[in-house]
Amino acid sequence: MTPSSRHIGFISTRFAGTDGVSLETAKWATVLERLGHKCFYFAGECDRNGDHSHVVPEAFYRHPEIDKLNQQAYSGSWTVTKEARAAHPEMTKLQKDFFSIYVRPPAMTRRVNELKEYFKEELYKFAHRFELEILIIENAVTIPLNLPLGLALTEFIAETGYPTIAHHHDFHWERQRFQVNCVGDYLAAAFPPTLPSIRHVVINTIQAQQIASRYGVTARVIPNVMDFDSLPPAPDSYTETVRPDLGIEPGEYFFLQPTRVIQRKGIEHAIELMRRLDLPAKLIISHASGDEGTDYEHRVREYASLLNVTVRFESDQVQDARGMTRDGRKIYTLGDVYPFADLVTYPSSIEGFGNAFLEAVYYRRLILVNNYSIYEVDIKPKGFHTVWFDGFISTSTLEAVRHALKHPEQTQEWTEMNYQLARRYFSYTVLERRLESIVADCLGYQV
Repeated sequence: MTPSSRHIGFISTRFAGTDGVSLETAKWATVLERLGHKCFYFAGECDRNGDHSHVVPEAFYRHPEIDKLNQQAYSGSWTVTKEARAAHPEMTKLQKDFFSIYVRPPAMTRRVNELKEYFKEELYKFAHRFELEILIIENAVTIPLNLPLGLALTEFIAETGYPTIAHHHDFHWERQRFQVNCVGDYLAAAFPPTLPSIRHVVINTIQAQQIASRYGVTARVIPNVMDFDSLPPAPDSYTETVRPDLGIEPGEYFFLQPTRVIQRKGIEHAIELMRRLDLPAKLIISHASGDEGTDYEHRVREYASLLNVTVRFESDQVQDARGMTRDGRKIYTLGDVYPFADLVTYPSSIEGFGNAFLEAVYYRRLILVNNYSIYEVDIKPKGFHTVWFDGFISTSTLEAVRHALKHPEQTQEWTEMNYQLARRYFSYTVLERRLESIVADCLGYQV
């Protein structure tokens, strides 16, 4: 017999907003609760039910303490090396050329250990408070943006033997910024940890191959999903003004870039496409720059100006919930906006999976997609019909976009086919089957 209800604790640096980890966690929790389980949350920032949450501010990866550690860990700076040397002047005569930017200050090591012990105590409190039976770690032992939290989780699981699902989204070897560091021992120990009670889950097959070759660990692939078994809500009277409110004039095409403004999203490709199409159109970018600074946003604005392309940054008017801005403009959700887009641009060079791709399919929109590795391996072979390009906008890409825009009946056939494919491969039903199996494996019973 399968127990009807288990207490499951989700753990991450943040459960808030529209980042991929927060969104996928919400989907997992929805499906697990449908199966009768109860979900609880440990994070540095959390917008979930307060009665089910244990918030530890230092767990957030942009907390000042953690930010300082990350700057030291990944700066690749001789300043950090000088700090390390200055801590023990008696070693000066022994320090030769092989002492390099890969060494860290002893004070950093001490602080990491102090925070690790603090987090571990909070994890014990979290588990006891909610009588947890299973842990699901969302990216906190995957991408090393909170080193002491990852180390604390590893030690906590080693000390308790908790059945744990480590849900990995972005590994450190997939990001250039982590390649030069002074924390290689921490990365080896906890990102990811290899403990017998941990079941590893990745979001694409390339990650499964990498974790197997690097750590000898078998991982299950559970892709990102959406609720394709339920149709999206139809546009209502509130959304009648989406196009004019976002500055789309009558007779203009509405191109939607539904991502943050960060370098790997490749927004230059969308701007180049618009310039070379030479059609009346505006590009609407729905999200802000986020946590990676504004340099790339400045680059996008300059590039659009150089090519005389109209790009509107509308993160003030596209948010998590409907409402009004301070100056009296309507706020729309991304779900309000999608149905009015003539083309969704998704020219990313790197993605863990592709939430924006699934969203565009869900709302039956035409998609322009760069042939990023995960799309090529895990999505395109399923038979999805998109306008895709391979690293640069070619003449054939332009012709395909023009054809799709001018033949909406054929485009509608494509988008309907895409929806049915996604329902087969990336629905909540698929997620439910896989979660049911892995939870059963954690607890030692058959389903």
